[in-house]
Amino acid sequence: MDGADIPAQRASRVTGVGAAAALVALSTLVSCTAGSDKGTPPQQGKASPSTPKAVQLPPLHADFDYQIGGAYRPPSGVRIVSRDRSDSPAPGLYNICYVNAFQAQPDERAAWPADLLLRDAHGKVVMDRDWNEALLDIRTSAKRERVAARVDRWVDECADKGFDAVEPDNYDSYTRSGKLLTANDATAFITLLSAHAHARGLAIGQKNTSELAGLRSRTKLDFAVVEECGQYDECGTYAKAFDDRVVDIEYTDSGLRKALASYGDRLSIVRRDVQVSTPGSARYVRRTR
Repeated sequence: MDGADIPAQRASRVTGVGAAAALVALSTLVSCTAGSDKGTPPQQGKASPSTPKAVQLPPLHADFDYQIGGAYRPPSGVRIVSRDRSDSPAPGLYNICYVNAFQAQPDERAAWPADLLLRDAHGKVVMDRDWNEALLDIRTSAKRERVAARVDRWVDECADKGFDAVEPDNYDSYTRSGKLLTANDATAFITLLSAHAHARGLAIGQKNTSELAGLRSRTKLDFAVVEECGQYDECGTYAKAFDDRVVDIEYTDSGLRKALASYGDRLSIVRRDVQVSTPGSARYVRRTR
């Protein structure tokens, strides 16, 4: 997944079910224990060190830049940067590594085993039409293990490069699955990723999905990377769940104003252009006020 191939992966978000209704429904969910798939031994990346580095959480209320569309020199004062896994971390800053964990990007779809792509009753692959991405099949513990083994290799790459944290995107893909996937599938899968990230000394962030923020104690997620929480009046949900350890990307001036008005003294908030362009592009926008 090259940075050039991901012009703002989640710049156009899907809110899914309402947060309040979803939280009520989730109170009835039972925890899923992930099994193992003995039939397909994963091809692991570099072995985890016997004594991994301590997990470091992102600093609170620090200047943030979202660079998943391509890495560039961070503006003065920035302390937190999120970059695609194909890029390298920014020296001296807190670096978050972006991975597309729940969906297969168009250029990588063919590399996924056919049975790990979610299919409907007619055998057709279920797609996120906004991004032309196939949803991954995480409905069973065996398949979750196999998908996680592949994503874990990317997490290993992030750790080996020196990133501090990982940002697994599309946690909310179950809301686009035609009810084939459930919130419980999503939380069971993200819990597997959390365990591996922590074993590699990486913090792990929840990406969007406000309706699942209250399950932090189960999923072991450390902070949140959210898009347009100001625009959609969700900043408070994330701030409460993650003790203000939230980085927020707004894509409109109105969203930036709303986020800053209520949480500008608590969260890390930045306004980016919807394509998360690099400086020099006519579309490039980055503001913090």
